[in-house]
Amino acid sequence: MASPAPTPRPPRDTTGLRARLTIPVLAYCGILMAVMQTVVVPLLPDLPRLTGASASTVSWMVTASLLAGAVLTPVLGRAGDMYGKRRVLLLSLALMTAGSVICALTADIALLITARALQGAAVSVVPLSISILRDELPPERRNGAVALMSSTVGIGAALGLPAAALIIQYANWHAMFWVTAGLGTTGVLLIRWAVPESPVRESGRFDVTGALGLAAGLVCLLLAVSQGGEWGWGSAPILGLFAGAALVLALWWRHQLRAQRPLVDLRLVSRPRVGLSHVAALLTGFAFYANTLVTAQLVQAPEASGYGLGLSIVQTGLVLLPSGVVMLLLSPVSARISAARGPRITLALGAAVIAAGYGVRIADSRSLVMIMVGATVVSVGTTLAYSALPALILRAVPATQTASANGVNVLMRTVGQAVSSAAVAAVLVHHTSLVDGLPLPTLHGYLVAFSVAAAVALAGSAVALLIPGDPAPENEPVRTEGARSVADGTAKEDA
Repeated sequence: MASPAPTPRPPRDTTGLRARLTIPVLAYCGILMAVMQTVVVPLLPDLPRLTGASASTVSWMVTASLLAGAVLTPVLGRAGDMYGKRRVLLLSLALMTAGSVICALTADIALLITARALQGAAVSVVPLSISILRDELPPERRNGAVALMSSTVGIGAALGLPAAALIIQYANWHAMFWVTAGLGTTGVLLIRWAVPESPVRESGRFDVTGALGLAAGLVCLLLAVSQGGEWGWGSAPILGLFAGAALVLALWWRHQLRAQRPLVDLRLVSRPRVGLSHVAALLTGFAFYANTLVTAQLVQAPEASGYGLGLSIVQTGLVLLPSGVVMLLLSPVSARISAARGPRITLALGAAVIAAGYGVRIADSRSLVMIMVGATVVSVGTTLAYSALPALILRAVPATQTASANGVNVLMRTVGQAVSSAAVAAVLVHHTSLVDGLPLPTLHGYLVAFSVAAAVALAGSAVALLIPGDPAPENEPVRTEGARSVADGTAKEDA
């Protein structure tokens, strides 16, 4: 049954301490989510010894989080649109915190993988927070807040790696998860105190069939993409997973077109302003993620390889740290560019800058200074692109569907990152040589990976330019048929 529309509340006071802290609190939670995705990376080489499990089994601590995040992001986004964004945001943070507590208490690999899957729910923090910002902030403050929220993904990733490495180096590895559990608990308490519940809801039943179908299809697809290199791209399990994904997602697509209240409004997605934004998100996610993957491996390669710098994991994190600082500082700039030229121009510019950053990497990947410059340029482009994507979505979808639409956009970035990981691994495996008896990627292999990422970034820039302009003012909500905003209790049909 559709939940009754509550009585419209009076305008919120935006001058009090709680109101002023809404943006910093949401940004803190976004950074925490990104940190949670990266803290396990420094542990991976030692986890087989610490848990008694094989290296392939241990890798599921990353895969489980990826799969859970991809599946739950659009589902929790839709739930937020229907049942309250703040409520679902608290649920996501609580699951993430519970996962940290489990990881801190056990060395059993099965429980660790389960806990990491729980932590994957936190990926929905960013789209839910962006939707809250749209509902709560006046238009003049919205662009900057959304840009900052989008940048938290890169900021947290850059901060998480060196921080986790330092904790692991100087303390027991369980201490890292106790720290993240404490940070997660703080996030839950801050959200409860400083962030109001959005009054914008959509009525109707939750599409359980659509959620299960999307979950099954995405698990098959992303499992095949993430494990193809290890299991063999032509192996029966991988081919079966791809076939299963195609079948399940085709049936899911048909169901979504027929459902009265679908999990994902495919008619909305078919509009060029929305659909092309999702395609651009996939391509940008691919291009951005290659930078993190390749840089970390390249600088840690031994000096005997002829190009590697032999850096430790802590030093590697410090190499990537400037990228996170740049993303934090540039988020207001990207918002101003979007306000002046429109988010599609910002997106196209950002993707082009990402390609330029890879051009720097191709020109010189032996000097530490040039490696850091190239990685930072890629982060500059990522800041511009990632801040523009939610702005495009907010302008193109009804106010009652912002969380689910942004959830799909984040999902497309996640798929792009998964494909990037598989593509980079395939390139580097194909270009290897023996160094002190161990197979290592060649410098040529890294340059090929940079070239592929640059080409994908340029494709993303081209797609961004194809997105139609915005015909309506940003602060004017667009409604779709049957959608209901409980803030005013009205329903209007989309023209």
